[in-house]
Amino acid sequence: MFPKSRLRCIDCGKEYGKDEVLYVCPTCGSLLEVVIEPLKVSLKQMARRPLKVWRYVEFLPVDEGAEIISLNEGGTPLYSCNKLARWAGVGSLYIKYEGANPTGSFKDRGMTLGVTKAKSLGSKAVACASTGNTSASLSAYAARAGLTCYVILPSGKVAMGKLAQAMMHGARVISVKGNFDDALKLVMDVSLKMGIYLLNSVNPWRLEGQKTLAFEVVDQLGHVPEIVAVPMGNCGNISAIWKGFKEFEGSGITEVLPRMYGVQAEGASPVVNMLRRNADRLEPVTNPETVATAIRIGNPVNWPKAVRAIRESRGLFEAVSDEEIVEAQRLIAALEGIGVEPASAASVAGVRKATASGMMDRRSEVVCVCTGHLLKDPEEVIGVCGRPLEVSPDLRAVSELLAPQIRM
Repeated sequence: MFPKSRLRCIDCGKEYGKDEVLYVCPTCGSLLEVVIEPLKVSLKQMARRPLKVWRYVEFLPVDEGAEIISLNEGGTPLYSCNKLARWAGVGSLYIKYEGANPTGSFKDRGMTLGVTKAKSLGSKAVACASTGNTSASLSAYAARAGLTCYVILPSGKVAMGKLAQAMMHGARVISVKGNFDDALKLVMDVSLKMGIYLLNSVNPWRLEGQKTLAFEVVDQLGHVPEIVAVPMGNCGNISAIWKGFKEFEGSGITEVLPRMYGVQAEGASPVVNMLRRNADRLEPVTNPETVATAIRIGNPVNWPKAVRAIRESRGLFEAVSDEEIVEAQRLIAALEGIGVEPASAASVAGVRKATASGMMDRRSEVVCVCTGHLLKDPEEVIGVCGRPLEVSPDLRAVSELLAPQIRM
């Protein structure tokens, strides 16, 4: 039922076996990708299964007989947002709402594959560095699998909603005085030294789960969208989604490919800066800062894959300000009733900015990936919206507050 798979270096092309525990190419140090031999299947055949990550087993590199570690992830809503489309200035706009996943973010798609892989390899412990969502997701799936989970976080840089999840699920959390890039280097070194299975997005098996978002969009929309807008932090998601679209097209299930639109926050936009210069190498942002904590990353490990996805798809790229992110976040909620965390709103903010500048055609059909739930970052919500009005329990006092708001 599952396809044959192997690892391949994205630069030198050297291949490695599926059971080798590798995160980068031992030959040249570059990133690895999973190469699969998908089984022959049609959308109609897959549609007999529930709309979840594991609907697409013919495209998922898992060993026969493996214990699947799942929380019924995937199957997230694809909302048609007409009012938001008018505000953003496009012909049609859809939100793929990843906040509906079990732990509230797109990371669950990757963790069901990654933790399943860890279990099949016989690992007893897993680890990650995180800006929040990765730790929340990994801790939940590790608990489900009965594995020990270690998390290294940048001190004071993780939203409380995400930290609470990691701790409640039983992860052993270590806070380091540094940024995410410092935490990632530490956890990679510790994982190799101590034989702990690493599940950051540098692990190519994890990205295999994230590519299923592309499959679901095709299933839900009924065709391949013109443009897919994705927030970029560590840059694994945009490359995974692009890989998913390519695999469907390569298998003959679809006939066209979308253009990928990568959006970063201005305070953490090394990939956008690189693409603007048309450069070949990334210059990291030393002290990344943005209200969008989930994408507050200055040296994204998957930047080569993200750049490849944007260039191969003849895609777009842009950086948006914190003010633009917050405005989009509020309007996604106020116009469409969808609550997203700040990083999620970057994709929608990017669409509005692209149409305003003329970079994107106003007739475009766009799917915006909104990566996480509003409640992931409650402090930011209170900071933006303010606290509730407080009055005495008196009818007159309440009526005076309500009167200006009521239209007859």
